[in-house]
Amino acid sequence: MLTAITTASIITIGDELLIGQTVDTNSAFIAQELNQIGIWVRRRVAVGDRYEDIRQALDEESRSADLILITGGLGPTSDDITKPLLCEYFGGKLVRNESVLKHIEYLFKEVYRRPGPLLDRNIRQADVPDVCEVLPNAIGTAPGMLFRKNGKLFISLPGVPAEMKRLITEQVIPRLVREWTMASILHRTLLTAGAGESILAEALTEFEASLSNSLKLAYLPKFGMVKLRLTYIGPSELEGNALIEEAFPRLAAAVKTWLVTEDDINLEVLIGNWLREHKKTMGTAESCTGGSIASLLTSVPGSSEYFIGSVVSYANRIKVELLDVQQETLLTVGAVSEKAVTEMIQGGLKRLGTDFMVSVSGILGPGGATPEKPVGTIWIAAGSKTRIITRKLNLRFDRARNTVITTHQCLLLLWELLQTNEG
Repeated sequence: MLTAITTASIITIGDELLIGQTVDTNSAFIAQELNQIGIWVRRRVAVGDRYEDIRQALDEESRSADLILITGGLGPTSDDITKPLLCEYFGGKLVRNESVLKHIEYLFKEVYRRPGPLLDRNIRQADVPDVCEVLPNAIGTAPGMLFRKNGKLFISLPGVPAEMKRLITEQVIPRLVREWTMASILHRTLLTAGAGESILAEALTEFEASLSNSLKLAYLPKFGMVKLRLTYIGPSELEGNALIEEAFPRLAAAVKTWLVTEDDINLEVLIGNWLREHKKTMGTAESCTGGSIASLLTSVPGSSEYFIGSVVSYANRIKVELLDVQQETLLTVGAVSEKAVTEMIQGGLKRLGTDFMVSVSGILGPGGATPEKPVGTIWIAAGSKTRIITRKLNLRFDRARNTVITTHQCLLLLWELLQTNEG
């Protein structure tokens, strides 16, 4: 199959997705994998466990996409209706696949080590439409299924993330690469901070006007920062690389006032790379964030090389006893103050013996506010033995969002310190 831009739609099935009981991570993974081989995802659709809704989604998505990927609804319970629906939709009948059945028997006997005979509902997992190509599921009982109709490709996958990912990487992507010739899709991303989308857009007016028709600039705001992504979609990887290599330095120059990094990596990775390269260490002293900064930093593999530890000083007593915050500070200006986070840095450097520290104290909400310090009042600091910088945040969101933004703003402040500190 040859098309200028191969397009896909992703349909996720399950009432649990619609009511928010389960967060859909499958679509993001699938979209990333398809994008890497040159398939552009046009739409992502979530539907419940209803025949008519799933049929309608299949009809609608097949009108605009070359590839329709479906996840969910392939389990052994009564609410898993995807397989019989697909059998009807593609005009087939269910037949028992002996290879799938043998695999199920192996899983229950050798892997799950379940005693007794297989339940009938487990055996029925081996029943597949006779009009599909079976995609073996190496780690689960529900196989993937590939259908063809009116020149479109439909692929049904289990909703269990680990099984879906294995099928995508081992079965789906290799088949698509062999069968289709796709356009080239290339991205290059940088990270900015300190300016919102409107300010950046104003600064980039001339740059956007100069872009080739094959390039598109996207604004991706998150955590008080904005990523800028250049995307090429076209017939030639060589052409795309040339266009991006010419445009990207001009993009970076136009936003140099707010530029954090020209690499598409997260702050915790950026900071970790710097600390590792300079053979420095750090720790955190956290009050309102409750350890979320430390958690983010230690999510990076190898972070033990530079991250020493954290003091989660939620209570004022811990601030005094473990971080040497002065009682007078707490009595006069309070824990949510510039002086308190400064002393948390100084105490943390002494107690943990690190080169750098981050500290935070604030009111994330919904309670704890005073007329002088409303919800969203947060003081953050980053420091070394030679320099401490502080910043006051005035956030306006709910507790969860305030926590996430504060966590990333602390890392951003630390990055600012690292870039100007030679210690």
